Amino acid sequence: MKLADIVCFDALLPQLKASTRDEAIAELVEALQHAGRLGKAQSKDIVKAVIKRENEASTGIGKGVAVPHVKHSSIQELVAAVGRSETGIDFVSLDKQPVFSIILLLSPTNNADKHLQAMETIFENLNKEDFRRFLRHSQTIDQIQETILDADDGIGG
Repeated sequence: MKLADIVCFDALLPQLKASTRDEAIAELVEALQHAGRLGKAQSKDIVKAVIKRENEASTGIGKGVAVPHVKHSSIQELVAAVGRSETGIDFVSLDKQPVFSIILLLSPTNNADKHLQAMETIFENLNKEDFRRFLRHSQTIDQIQETILDADDGIGG
């Protein structure tokens, strides 16, 4: 599975307005809603589910990144949004550092294998210092998209 198979390029936010974790999650869910990728799911229900999941255990994995995710019965197709914060957001990360790059993953409840494959693909890329650095410094939608496509092509790893 490639990142481009997961990420909705119409839901890339290079300048998140959010200053809190919950605001960032809501902003990314709204981006997917505007891109038409939530189907019949209500964005407020999805936001609530992601925040509930986040309260159970932080998805701030350290090194400036977070991967909030949830499996939800209203989601029909696996999809991700990517957001970038210039100033950093407190995600209660493992390393206690702010998060600058966020990949929000939404999955249907009926395909656990695909959810795990997507998580593996995301984490595989986030483990690469170059990918994290390029993502963090991407100022535009085009730059985020290029970073994702380059990662899929094995460039910058």
